Amino acid sequence: MTESLFESELFGYEKRRIHRRPPQRKTGLVEAAAGGTLFLDELGDIPLHLQVKLLRLLESGTFRRVGSVETLRADFRLVAATHRNLEEMVDAETFRRDLYYRISAFPIPLPALRERGEDIPLLAQVMLNRLAPGRPLR
Repeated sequence: MTESLFESELFGYEKRRIHRRPPQRKTGLVEAAAGGTLFLDELGDIPLHLQVKLLRLLESGTFRRVGSVETLRADFRLVAATHRNLEEMVDAETFRRDLYYRISAFPIPLPALRERGEDIPLLAQVMLNRLAPGRPLR
C-alpha cells in the first residue's frame, strides 16, 4: 500500500466542491471506529512521516481528512500489532520514541507459533470447526 493510500485509508479523504456539487468524501478507519476499537496491524511498517500524524492523532484526539481543512474529533480505542521489535527500532531511530511510549501502555507479548508447538492442535481444531462445522474429524 502506498503512503498516500495508507493516509487516506486511515484518515479518509475529501475532494473539494466543483461547480456547486457537494464535496466527495470517504470515511477513513479512524472515523469509522468512532466509539469503538481501531486495530492497526503491522504498526512497525508505518513510515516515519506517517508516525508523526498517528502520534498527533493520539495526542490531540483530532484529525483531518486528506484534502480537507476541517478538523474532526476522534473517539476510539487503539489496539496495534506488529511482528517487529519496536524497542530495537526506537534505538535504530526507525520508529519514533514518543509514539512508542504512547502506544506501549499495555503490551501483550505473543511468542511465534514455532515457539508454542503445543498450541497447534487446538488452533487446527478451531480452524476445522469454522471451515467445516459439524463434520467429524478423521
